[in-house]
Amino acid sequence: MDLPVEHLSTFAAILEEGSLEGAARRLHVTPSAVSQRVRAMEQRVGAVLLRRSRPVEVTAAGAAVLRAARQVERIAADVAAELGQGAPGGSLIPIVVNADSLATWFVPAIARAARETGARFELVRADETLSTEQLRRGSAMAAVTATREPVPGCTATRLGVDRYRAVASPAFASRHFPDGLSVDALRTAPIVEFDRQDVFQQRFLRRISRAAITPPRHYVPSSAEFARAVELGMGWGMLPALQCSPALDEGRLIELAPGTAIELPLYWQRWRLDSPVLDTLTEIVSEEAAAALG
Repeated sequence: MDLPVEHLSTFAAILEEGSLEGAARRLHVTPSAVSQRVRAMEQRVGAVLLRRSRPVEVTAAGAAVLRAARQVERIAADVAAELGQGAPGGSLIPIVVNADSLATWFVPAIARAARETGARFELVRADETLSTEQLRRGSAMAAVTATREPVPGCTATRLGVDRYRAVASPAFASRHFPDGLSVDALRTAPIVEFDRQDVFQQRFLRRISRAAITPPRHYVPSSAEFARAVELGMGWGMLPALQCSPALDEGRLIELAPGTAIELPLYWQRWRLDSPVLDTLTEIVSEEAAAALG
């Protein structure tokens, strides 16, 4: 199947801009020309590639084409860099990262990668259990994920284990758990959750109580603010050891059940592509994760 490079770059631009019109403005062609290129690709592939929504969305076939388009861009950028041509940093590299990694160890890793490779990165925040969907759709080249099995077309490398501890402010623990973590106390003590996909608090409750417990909930969808809410006594919550250790050492937080950390193995998935930038990025992320997560 022959898909011209020009058509592939047009397809990537459509998804990046969110519309055919936006891609036309970026590429300095008419919307009609963009539409014709999409139709030509759909005829060659024999399937619909785009849903004409606002913003546009890829179909399953479109995800495969988008992945190919991004891979061609990456290869072209690597070649240009090797020849000393092209834009500094080449094309943007989108990476999916879970919020807690982003708040703790990942930013130093990506800052180091930017210095050592000269590449440009776009970090997309997504839950570690959902991040592989971005790889499948072709909208990301790499991801920090809890999924061990590689996405088709990707490799998976174990990074380490993030350990989450049940913590609360001393005043909150004294008020709600004066006699320890009884089932009755756990039923009434408010908890803080990141969002409605956050499962760490429920995993801890099942481990501690072996009972179905539905305490009052607050939702705070930002890692730093989540930790702050727990520290201010809104509720108890599960925080990564990397994030809560200073507050535990200083007495601003206490651990509710020492020795019962919830472990989250993390993996690095990236496209199976011969790319010097992705190779170096993978080495750096693996090294920084090993140092931080153990």
